[in-house]
Amino acid sequence: MPVGLIPPSVTAGARSDGASINGVALHGPHEILSAEELRERAWGELLRQRAVAVGLLPARAVAVAPPLQAQEHAAIDALLARELQTPQPDEEACRRHYEANRRRFVEGQALHVGHILFAVTPRVDVHALTRRAEQALLELLRPDVPPGRFEQMAAELSNCPSGAQGGDLGWIGPADCAPEMANELFYQQDSALALGVHPRLVRTRFGLHIVRVMGRRPGKRIPFEEARPRIERDLLLRARAVALRHYLHRLAAEARVCGVDLGAGDGPLVQ
Repeated sequence: MPVGLIPPSVTAGARSDGASINGVALHGPHEILSAEELRERAWGELLRQRAVAVGLLPARAVAVAPPLQAQEHAAIDALLARELQTPQPDEEACRRHYEANRRRFVEGQALHVGHILFAVTPRVDVHALTRRAEQALLELLRPDVPPGRFEQMAAELSNCPSGAQGGDLGWIGPADCAPEMANELFYQQDSALALGVHPRLVRTRFGLHIVRVMGRRPGKRIPFEEARPRIERDLLLRARAVALRHYLHRLAAEARVCGVDLGAGDGPLVQ
């Protein structure tokens, strides 16, 4: 049976009001979903219907997409195991990844860091907050900035409890901070910058950070053979994510999708 072909017994007639997949409504008449919630429900319903089509779930007439329970999740896992083709990365691909991401394969590295956090909250004017953070950063980057000014500004401006200690976070490694912070301070080409105030704002899920590096432990590079299992796992996960995205968009292209945007830019998050 072609991917996306749904037997007639699965649907209960098309609905003209609201979003639906192959005539199955994605929400009840009084249910309100955000655009993201609606997309996630649509991906789940596409997979549920495909599992029915290939015999992994019993066919039953439904008017509204049912919640995915343990039986549906198990069937979808079996479906993806059957229909997703994810090649195992070879040694050449692993070595290329290793060489291109040398900074990520270091153990024991750490930085003594201080920061000033400008937190992004639901009602904050992000534009004004960014301007304020940039002005503070420019002041701290001036060659004639007086000693102790960073600590003073941290106490006055930071939305982090560390402001009471002049912004001092102590020694941290890549696993001790937000991924965006780790990427900026440990994994970029210019991550080995001299000590002092980081030359640009660091943006994380918490807000905008002015960061000062006060000490550095370089750590030791992990040999390729030791890192290879981790690299294989990472590359396999990436390849699976790409294959899953293509698979789901193929299902969507072959289905009757109404009232929900499943554009190619929306990457479904299905585990």
